[in-house]
Amino acid sequence: MSALIIVDATPTDSEQLALYSSMAAQTLIPFAGEFIAKGPIESLHGEAEHAIKVVIQFPDRQSALNWYQSAAYQKLIPTRDQGMDSRFHLVG
Repeated sequence: MSALIIVDATPTDSEQLALYSSMAAQTLIPFAGEFIAKGPIESLHGEAEHAIKVVIQFPDRQSALNWYQSAAYQKLIPTRDQGMDSRFHLVG
């Protein structure tokens, strides 16, 4: 069964966020991760805590965990944290 990593984010530094985004996409490749949705959200019910949502699909839960825990992705976390306030959730 496929697994999703859902990211809730609010940009805090556009330059750092652009740098992070360009590098993070490359780290998905070895784990067969792919973006299936990315952009501003429209809240249909309730308050939205963050302005942007990203949905990344992986073949399975272990691939998603392996991506997040990979050395390549872990190196990007300081840049990510400078560029946005975010929450990452694993579903599936």
